Amino acid sequence: MSDAVATGTMTFHPRPRAGEATPWAFPAPERGTLPNGLTVLRCHRPGQQIVAVEVNLLAPLDAEPEGLDGVATIMARALSEGTDKHTAEEFTAELERCGATLDAHADHPGVRVSLEVPASRLGKALALLADALRAPAFPDGEIERLVRNRLDEIPHELANPSRRAAMALSKNLFPADARMSRPRQGTEETVERIDAAAVRAFYEAHVRPATTTVVVVGDFTGVDLEAVLADSLGAWTGSAAEPRPVPPITADDTGRVVIVDRPGAVQTQLLIGRIGADRHDRVWPAQVLGTYCLGGTLTSRLDRVLREEKGYTYGVRSFGQVLRSAPEGTGAAMLAISGSVDTASTGPALEDLWTVLRTLAAEGLTDAERDAAVQNLVGVAPLKYETSAAVAGTLADQVEQYLPDDFQARLYERMAQTGTVEATAAVVNAFPVDRLVTVLVGDAAAIEEPVKALGIGEVTVVSG
Repeated sequence: MSDAVATGTMTFHPRPRAGEATPWAFPAPERGTLPNGLTVLRCHRPGQQIVAVEVNLLAPLDAEPEGLDGVATIMARALSEGTDKHTAEEFTAELERCGATLDAHADHPGVRVSLEVPASRLGKALALLADALRAPAFPDGEIERLVRNRLDEIPHELANPSRRAAMALSKNLFPADARMSRPRQGTEETVERIDAAAVRAFYEAHVRPATTTVVVVGDFTGVDLEAVLADSLGAWTGSAAEPRPVPPITADDTGRVVIVDRPGAVQTQLLIGRIGADRHDRVWPAQVLGTYCLGGTLTSRLDRVLREEKGYTYGVRSFGQVLRSAPEGTGAAMLAISGSVDTASTGPALEDLWTVLRTLAAEGLTDAERDAAVQNLVGVAPLKYETSAAVAGTLADQVEQYLPDDFQARLYERMAQTGTVEATAAVVNAFPVDRLVTVLVGDAAAIEEPVKALGIGEVTVVSG
């Protein structure tokens, strides 16, 4: 038996002390322009051996010809379906040899092309990307196949309650003649009209280096990035172009309810929204903070009441998503609350949700809620941006939204400085109880009367 045990004493070692916190800031890119007018943002990230490339093409949805909604989506998907040098099969095989992935999609601000590749294969992958942008083949057969695939997707999207709710909210928020009121990837009627000639015409009208920005993020050690860019994207030629005017965004957020009828549905999908300030507005940091307190996490107010206390749902979230911005700083974001509840709980759940909003307006957020939100949003930022793809995506978002390159870094600083009162005012203004459009995808026969009794707006039922 040791002396320490025998005498009833214990030896304590000094408690380990935390090291000094390492200062962190969102990575700052270097900005430049190639001789062909293409803008390049590059960000050297030591240790990131997977390089991420994001390409912003100024081909917005509102530029689609009338009656051809979805042509931007088909064009985006067709960029990897062969070039003047490779067939579709050869292009795919060459990408695979590089260990690269290439993806593209169309949204309201434009078309985004994303590439990820090991740093050692960056030159070859950028050459393939440049070929896809410079001289896509758009073969008739491949376009026909992509159109058929898109037509096959549409019934599944209509059957998906969350997708159907998003379509209904856009249709009811925006004027019928606004592109934002219609599905981003087109309807069956418009997609059926798309052919290779329409895709080529859209490409020729809107895709050129002078209006394109490329973001490259990763470890460039041993890579002559200047030479690689010059040999690939720098060889792309095209005409200059005048800046496209960005049409204003208008919306009607008069408080009302739209029920998309799904007879016999056992659940109701909720989507409650309106448009509000985008990231140019000085209220944005406080709006992000307040919206997070309302419904950004499992411990937020909405989840505390609707999930923990009442058991109506597995989760309800609130969020702000930028729809489109303009060079002069105008734009809008979709502010929304989403979730699902069982059919019988639809009325009570909405009543409690409105009570949460009214209580928030009357009593405000607590300092504890604000502090937790700052810690979760600002404190975990270094983890959120560990990958090249995360950094590149955010930088490309800033380009797309006409924001300065240091916006994200300043956003974290501004959120950390935002007080409880300011965050409360922002979230209350974002979600006023009498200016919300509520979309419910569910069984109208079961939920219409309970919802009408709440008095949150005129109730309209549409077919599902």
